[in-house]
Amino acid sequence: GAALVWSEARRVFCELVDCAASARRGPGAAPVSRIALGAGKRIDALCAIEREINGLDADERRQVRRERSRPIVDDLRAWLGEQRVKLARSATVAKPIDYMLRRWDGFASFLDDGRACLSNNAAERALRGFALGRKAWLFAGSDRGAERAAAMATLIQTAKMNDVDPQAGTCLL
Repeated sequence: GAALVWSEARRVFCELVDCAASARRGPGAAPVSRIALGAGKRIDALCAIEREINGLDADERRQVRRERSRPIVDDLRAWLGEQRVKLARSATVAKPIDYMLRRWDGFASFLDDGRACLSNNAAERALRGFALGRKAWLFAGSDRGAERAAAMATLIQTAKMNDVDPQAGTCLL
């Protein structure tokens, strides 16, 4: 299956740890979740490893992930399982734990694929221009025109992500 996005899981846990937001919600707000804090710290450790290996080739990344990230991932899975059995179904932190545990193979798949990323930040950055120009893109003229625009955007962003200048002037067609 596809690699799932760790940065999204981390964001959900971090929201449960956000003391300032908890204070704004008032005195009846749920206390800061120590479980969410623990999960966030473990995911942060994975992200730190990813920052270190950024730029290495896929085989090197896979090797580091097997050696250094796998123990953290295995620990996180066991720890989340242990925490989950202590929680009521209605506990706020239960929902992100259940989400991760039900989809664990997808989350862990990055360990065996050096090409996979823990976040979708690059894809979101690539789409930012489209979001900013949404009104201009609204009228592509036809479904066929929209499909062509999407194909061109995919080619351009793929070239950029692979350090190829899409405007270099060389045409392979």
